Amino acid sequence: MFPCQRVLGRPLGLLSVGCARKTSPERSPGDILIRYEFQFKSWLAQNNKAYTMKEYYQRLQIFTENKRRIDKHNEGNHSFTMGLNQFSDMTFSEFRRTFLLSEPQNCSATKGNYLRSNGPPDSIDWRKKGNYITPVKNQGACGSCWAFSTTGCLESVTAIATGKLVPLSEQQLVDCAQDFNNHGCNGGLPSQAFEYIMHNKGLMTEHYYPYKEGTCMYNSKLAAAFVKEVMNITAYDEMGMVDAVGTHNPVSFAFEVTPDFMHYKQGVYASTTCHNTTDKVNHAVLAVGYGEENSTPYWIVKNSWGPSWGTDGYFFIERGKNMCGLAACASFPVV
Repeated sequence: MFPCQRVLGRPLGLLSVGCARKTSPERSPGDILIRYEFQFKSWLAQNNKAYTMKEYYQRLQIFTENKRRIDKHNEGNHSFTMGLNQFSDMTFSEFRRTFLLSEPQNCSATKGNYLRSNGPPDSIDWRKKGNYITPVKNQGACGSCWAFSTTGCLESVTAIATGKLVPLSEQQLVDCAQDFNNHGCNGGLPSQAFEYIMHNKGLMTEHYYPYKEGTCMYNSKLAAAFVKEVMNITAYDEMGMVDAVGTHNPVSFAFEVTPDFMHYKQGVYASTTCHNTTDKVNHAVLAVGYGEENSTPYWIVKNSWGPSWGTDGYFFIERGKNMCGLAACASFPVV
């Protein structure tokens, strides 16, 4: 047994004077804990976070458990890798309460009205076709992903139609769309948000209606984007989603986030624990393209957790299996 203890308050990694180093190449439990704490302190600095002493040790324990889970996953044979990110000091329960829809959104009532074309291309990436996608945004500590999925889609559809890409206001949707069964930071659905914009006769820009908490301040004179019709893709018709993205524009969709997705870093995400039904979706995002790699078809998806999460704010998820219910309630607007 290694005879030396780390003295609380001494610089990380230093041992007591006169203490012999362990000669075995295997790390002792104490060495491993020191390594995790070193990583935690580096993570705190990178994420500009600070805690009281009590909070520090609580978050260190959670961080350590998350890091162990990440390392174990990455040692296995999986189609995607995990990594540390801004959520690494949170339990999944905390993360779910803060960043996901507070209640799973049941989109089974969505009636499909989208008709397929004669055939989409084998692959497409709207990020590479022109100036059609705004930079990845950050929803912050609010279950407003539905609003970001909505604006992301409408921004792209409008840019494809007009040649002008303008960031639109999520806050207007959070503040003003309650009559269309949306609930601000407590959840909503893009299809319902598109209905709001259509009946409200417009959505303002992010410049004139920035993302900060308030009451509804909509000014129709400053509306910059409009919706003529809402196209809902029939539930579970993933080929309909492919057709829409391949022949028209990016498409909003929702799916169920489970704990392993919280630390997604890169690769094609797939889960064996999530559901694929309309009543379990808890996060809305934007499909901006699709492709195939090593015989695995995937979606290219824009998220709203900032550019430091995932692959520059994006993720790839397996296509063709209604993974995590992603084909449950897809929609886009006509402008």
